[in-house]
Amino acid sequence: MNPSTAAARVIIDELVRSGVNDVVLAPGSRSAALAIEAARAHERAELRLHVRVDERSAGFLALGLAKRSGSPVPVITTSGTAVANLRPAVEEAWNSALPLVVLSADRPAELRRTGANQTIDQVRVFDGIVRWSADVEAPTRARGQVAYWRSTVSRACAVATHSWQRGPVHLNVAFRDPLVPDDDDMWVEPLTGHDGESFVDEDGDELQVVRTWTVDRRLMLSVQEPIDELLEDIAAPELPERGLVIVGDIDDPEDAAAAVDLAQSCGWPLHSEPTGLARAGSNALAHASLLSAQPSFRESHRADLVVTVGKVGLSRGVLAMIREAGLHIHAEPQRITDWPDPTRTAAAVLASVPAPPTSADVADSSEWLDSWLMADAAAQRVIEKALSAVDQPTGLHVAQMLWNLAAADDLIFVASSRSIRDLEAVASVRRDPPWVLANRGVNGIDGLVSTAIGAALAHQSAGGGRAFAMLGDLALLHDQNGLVIGSEEAVPDLCLVVIDNNGGGIFGSLEQADDAFADVYERVFGTPVDTDIRQVLRSHGVQVHDGPDLISALTAAASGEGLRAVVVGPVSRDEEAALHRQIRLALG
Repeated sequence: MNPSTAAARVIIDELVRSGVNDVVLAPGSRSAALAIEAARAHERAELRLHVRVDERSAGFLALGLAKRSGSPVPVITTSGTAVANLRPAVEEAWNSALPLVVLSADRPAELRRTGANQTIDQVRVFDGIVRWSADVEAPTRARGQVAYWRSTVSRACAVATHSWQRGPVHLNVAFRDPLVPDDDDMWVEPLTGHDGESFVDEDGDELQVVRTWTVDRRLMLSVQEPIDELLEDIAAPELPERGLVIVGDIDDPEDAAAAVDLAQSCGWPLHSEPTGLARAGSNALAHASLLSAQPSFRESHRADLVVTVGKVGLSRGVLAMIREAGLHIHAEPQRITDWPDPTRTAAAVLASVPAPPTSADVADSSEWLDSWLMADAAAQRVIEKALSAVDQPTGLHVAQMLWNLAAADDLIFVASSRSIRDLEAVASVRRDPPWVLANRGVNGIDGLVSTAIGAALAHQSAGGGRAFAMLGDLALLHDQNGLVIGSEEAVPDLCLVVIDNNGGGIFGSLEQADDAFADVYERVFGTPVDTDIRQVLRSHGVQVHDGPDLISALTAAASGEGLRAVVVGPVSRDEEAALHRQIRLALG
């Protein structure tokens, strides 16, 4: 057995032992040994292999799988710019604390900095945006190599998934020729790892327990501290009536449930961004982002204490509420060193959501809570009136329909920019809200089709229901290659709902849309592309559902198999912007 084959065999096996269920591969020559071993592991049902021809799409597919599953997901690439194309996905994984494992093949040391084909500085290509990295030397026929490979791989997976700080890691593995297996199966030492004890399962079958080379047992003590005791610890005033809980981007329903419990036990309003998974309960608000956009409302509803959970930042108004509050406490279950605090106001940072108070006697209702709930109900009436007065559906209509259509076990993946803000504006409070995921680490619009496909695959593998992706035409076009899927690859049951407003809709509600910039706005911000989105989808084999109305089209597409799409439009960006302005004015 040649050294490249031996190393690849051990690396793939150790990934499986370390909890890897899915591997994403972009083809190449230098990574041939890894590709062959991953394919054979797939054939043995040890993992699921997903192949993509574009590295950027491959990276985001892996990210989507990791986002929904919580398990480490390796993405394998060849050398050179193939690795660099993973950077956007690694940036998102870094800022979202997701266990992405980059497994890049490289030239051996003697070929680096020589002008050899497909050589770049891969060792430092992800500096500053990975939790840990290792430059794995080209394998040699020597004893001790197996321990080197296995301990390195198990360490990478442990760091990627560790409770202290999940995040991406990078293994850069050098390979020398030959890069494909030969007929020799012999090696200088056993290639196997540690085996545990056998046990008999409920069917009477004897199963062998295998474990990772190094078992990580470093645990972070995340004890919930009661909110009133916490305030005493930081010399803060006693538990105030005018408190507010705000949930940003999180990925654990238990953290969402803890936030709901805290708000209800304290009698405080609760605002959850769509990806906060907490838009539920009697204290929950649906329209805090719209209400907080009004300076007069923020002035009359200034909180004495704001507790934030996860990464908050979707709404400028909500950030202003945090900035203007008397005291800000942040709970960050996913990050230790890099906790999000864009307002720079956090007086205390916790590893878990505070527990309900132990001694405070909190009333079921208060003027503070009632005022928020009444304002929220009034905002709902304003939105319903505004939406009903528009003949043609807009992004707001689509978001509302999709939110109402999705069941509790369904998944909605929502694009950055305009789409997620539309959902934020209209998603009602529900007893059983669906899963909502988005790339909120960097908030880019690249790689969204691939991320949605990965998330849908993981969601349905875990027994979840239907999956939807809501995105604009530019987000779709940014990741057309995500639709290039080989005939042997797994495809989820995913409905793409595309709002075709021929360009960048988000800018219509920003300062750039001022009349002072009308002479340049359309070219440098609106960016009309005049692309037939339906034809783009059909060219990739995606069935496009059309119906007499949006509801019928969505209903038909929701029940299908494989990749389907509903294209809404053409939608006028000017009319969308006018609708948003109308709502803001009515609330002001």
